Amino acid sequence: MQNTLELAGEKAGWRTSRIAGINGIWYVALGATLWGLDPLFRILLLKSFTSAQIVFIEHILLAFYAMPVLFKFRRTLVGKLSIGVIGALLFISWGGSAVATVLFTAAFSHGSANAVLLLQKLQPLFAVLLARVLLKEKLPQKFFVFLLAALAGTYLLTFGFGSPTVGLHDLAFLSCLFSIIAAALWGGSTVMGKYLLQKKLSFSIVTSLRFLLALPLLSVILLASGDAWSLNAQGSQLSLIAVNLLFQAFFPGLISMLLYYKGLSSTKAVYATLAELSFPAVGVLINWLVFGQSLTLGQLSGFLLIWLTLWLMSRSSNEQAAQKPQAAA
Repeated sequence: MQNTLELAGEKAGWRTSRIAGINGIWYVALGATLWGLDPLFRILLLKSFTSAQIVFIEHILLAFYAMPVLFKFRRTLVGKLSIGVIGALLFISWGGSAVATVLFTAAFSHGSANAVLLLQKLQPLFAVLLARVLLKEKLPQKFFVFLLAALAGTYLLTFGFGSPTVGLHDLAFLSCLFSIIAAALWGGSTVMGKYLLQKKLSFSIVTSLRFLLALPLLSVILLASGDAWSLNAQGSQLSLIAVNLLFQAFFPGLISMLLYYKGLSSTKAVYATLAELSFPAVGVLINWLVFGQSLTLGQLSGFLLIWLTLWLMSRSSNEQAAQKPQAAA
């Protein structure tokens, strides 16, 4: 009888780890997919606000969610706010959200767009290295196969079957520097998010603190930019702008981050950084379906390759979870 109960417990544990492994990757991918919906709302908003103003308003709206959550679960932070945790929180909110976006945007004004996009593909490599050093994560089986397939997919999404024309004159120093730093910050944010979840901070708390801690820096950026507020809209236009602001904040903003951190809590950072590539894949699809931008055969191949890689990753995670109980037995 006892052996039967132990066997049942092992099977239940295997099913739980199996489901967590599959759901984790797809939660991260779904969260990143919602980021791809961003242009649907941002294009209209850019007619009335600057990028800095949009991000600032978005975070003000998100504070209405973040502050009650933080107040409700404040006791769970007791004894957990070490220097490492505070540093990781500032990294994901200041470095990953604000500084990386500013540097990536600035890179386009100092060099070739092709060079910037190529260097941005370094993001998964930074995440893999940092996860190995900081989190001591071992690389999963067939990881480099998944990495090469995912990078090939993002290349096809960006350039199709053609080769980008990047000469030495395109590789301006500042453009390269900004692109590489932005890629490092985004890759590091994945690892820092995983670090925070390993410190037993819930994904809802991490999401809330990410939004709230970004507000002071965004305020400084907004004041430093000196952009004037000029909202020239009335009646139905004003209502449409308000609706877009709400959807921008709570779909590509809040819901995407909740899904992302929920998935990250049960997914290796090295897998999560590849699952994030669903973001550019969906972005290309949205541009084709909604904005009428032509989708080449190469881009379609890249889109399919990325989602095939995600499916193979989840299947590999499933197989590894199934092998653990057998090895323990």
